[in-house]
This record gives sequence, C-alpha cells and structure tokens, in this order.
Amino acid sequence: MTALFELTQAQREATLLPQLTELTEHHRANCEPYDRVLGALGIERGRQFDSIADLPWLPVRMFKNHDLKSVPDSEVFKTLTSSGTTGAGASRIYLDKEAAGAQTRQLGATLQTVLGGKRLPMLMVDTVSIIKNRRSFSARGAGVLGMATFGRNHVYALDENDQPDVEAVKGFLAKHGNEPFLIFGFTFMVWLYLYEVAREHNLDLSNGILIHSGGWKKLIDRSVDNAEFRRRFAEDTGLTRIHNYYGMIEQIGTVFLEGPSGNSLYCPDFADIVIRDPETWAEQPVGKPGVIEVISTLPRSYPGHVLLTEDLGVLNGIDDGDWPGKRFSVLGRLPRAEARGCSDTFSGGQAA
Repeated sequence: MTALFELTQAQREATLLPQLTELTEHHRANCEPYDRVLGALGIERGRQFDSIADLPWLPVRMFKNHDLKSVPDSEVFKTLTSSGTTGAGASRIYLDKEAAGAQTRQLGATLQTVLGGKRLPMLMVDTVSIIKNRRSFSARGAGVLGMATFGRNHVYALDENDQPDVEAVKGFLAKHGNEPFLIFGFTFMVWLYLYEVAREHNLDLSNGILIHSGGWKKLIDRSVDNAEFRRRFAEDTGLTRIHNYYGMIEQIGTVFLEGPSGNSLYCPDFADIVIRDPETWAEQPVGKPGVIEVISTLPRSYPGHVLLTEDLGVLNGIDDGDWPGKRFSVLGRLPRAEARGCSDTFSGGQAA
C-alpha cells in the first residue's frame, strides 16, 4: 500500500473531480431516487463540473428516510445502521461485496500512515459483546469490528458488564507494553475507561498509538477539549502518539485523520471536504466556520460520495500542515441537529 496523505489540494482536485463526476453518473443510472433528486435540482445527466465544490450533495439525513442503493437487492452483502438516538430513525447503508472490501482496504491504507505496515497488539477500549451480532451492526459495533482487523492479540478493556477490567489491561501491558501497540476506542470511553484507570493504577502507555473518535460533548462538559486530552494522556500515562479521526457510517471506510501535531484533521488522498455557509451554501474560506460537506470516491454501492453533514467545522489551512491538502477542525453539531456520536450513545454504568 502507498501512503494516503500526499496530494496537494490542486493535485487532489485534478485527480478526484473526474472520478466523482463519473460516480455521480453511475449513481444516477443505478439509483432512481438519486436521479430524481438531481433532476429536481435541475442538474442534467452528463453534466460536467468546474470543481469539487460544484458537485451536488445529499444531506446525510436522507439515508434515514430513504432506501438509497445503487446495487440490486440480491447483491447487498451487508447493511449498516447509524447510531441515531432520538427516534428519528437510523441511516441504512447498503454494501455489496466489492464495496465492503474496498472500504476495509482504504481504511487500512489510511491508518497505515500512522501505524506502519505490520499489525500491532491491540487494546480495545470497549467490550467484546459489542461485536456479537455480525449481520447488522450499530455504528459503534461496526467501528470496533472494522478497527479490530488492523491489530492482533486483542484484549478488551471492559468486561461483558461494561465495567473496567483492570487486570486484563495490566496483563496486556505486561505482555506487549515494551513494544509499539495499538489502542482503539471512542473518545469518551477512552477517557473514562483508559485514561482514568491508567492514572489511578500508574500504567505506562508510552509505547501506545491511540486511534479514537466519537462525540466530545461529555468531555467538554468535564472541561476536557482535544488539547487537554492530549496533554493529560502525555503527562499522566506517557502516551503521546494520539490520532483522533472524523468519519461517519454514511461514508464508511473514509476517515479524516488527525495529524501528528494534533491540531487538525486531514483528508486521505481519495477524499476531500468543503465547508459551506449555512445560509447561502457558498464555500467558506479558511477560518470561517460552516457546515461540513464530506467527499469520497469510495461509495459505489450507494450514492454517498458527496454528503452534507449536520456538523459544524472550520478550515484551518490548505497545504500548510503536517500533511498536504485541507486541514480542518470539527466544532460540534448543528443547532437542532440530532445528537449523534458513537460514544455518546454508550449506556455503561459510569457514562450516563
């Protein structure tokens, strides 16, 4: 696999625009509801676009209310559901075998940038029971199972009752703590069930590489933002290689990864983002907050290649950070948007 954070923004635009234009036509031809939406917007078939920002987007909410797929029912290999919590219905994402394989490959290539080429011993900050139902996953279950493929010798930091299994973590560190190891979990759970346990028991996590994601809301309520999260882990556990990521089940396999210096998220070479003014939908410049639009060449079994999210974000810079391309931060959910975060739906004893 080649590294996936190499394209400058100009190279990305030139590389992705023809692929995304072709994908738009593919989904029009194979997903009738998508074709109707674009027709209603006055976008004729075969249209060429001047830039990635000109491509038509779908709001992610459409996947809650409509069955959108570009493959026949007989070819649906896996159906994923989102972690919506307010009863508005869950998104349903349909994958055929080819799409499921591509999603796993590209996620692996993205993470290889920070993990290296070989699978590392892995500490999962979750419970094994989350992945028991393999036919239909929640977003959290899909995240845990998807990430598990990139590690080996898995140990779960929570027991089946969602309580910290301190002896399991100590045993893992005794066996693997002197070499690089992978840690994965959703942000709030990592704080509650790894950081606080490690601090209390004086555990050394200095050889770890932490990949984490999910809602920050509960941590912000505890006055822990990203900078504080990184500082406390470094000071109290020795863990410094920390990479947050932003992704969603509606664009499964595409993750926007935090760079080594920790102040921005970056787009892998097959993806991009646009920040849009919530009033005019015009593209926002660097430093001006707006609604995040996520773009990826991965979704082929359903029309999820250009999606307007319900998250606010801001561009921090272009071609001026750890890696080339756009770098950005997520500022939170849109007002009145459905509360959604894999870790924020966790109902374990201490996380209420």
